[in-house]
Amino acid sequence: MTDALTDLERETVLNALLDNGWSLAAERDAITKTFQFRDFAAAFGWMTQIAIRAEKMNHHPEWSNVYRTVDVTLTTHDVDGLSPLDIELAHKMDDLFR
Repeated sequence: MTDALTDLERETVLNALLDNGWSLAAERDAITKTFQFRDFAAAFGWMTQIAIRAEKMNHHPEWSNVYRTVDVTLTTHDVDGLSPLDIELAHKMDDLFR
């Protein structure tokens, strides 16, 4: 099990993600981002690679895919909010998107 982000962690690690296109969810303690790909195959391929990494982390995103667009929400249900797992998975998503 993991712990929720501390106030210090929020100040240091969360800002880098917000500067890179992630947003705080309006209705709960989560971050969201929309990824746009060149086509459906690229979007689905990225999702497949992320799914493998998420499974290894035992931390799974909330996401949806319509054609070339993937909407992602990250939160840790065990702590009812953001945890270091969300930050790690968000960075993996951004790195693989590049």
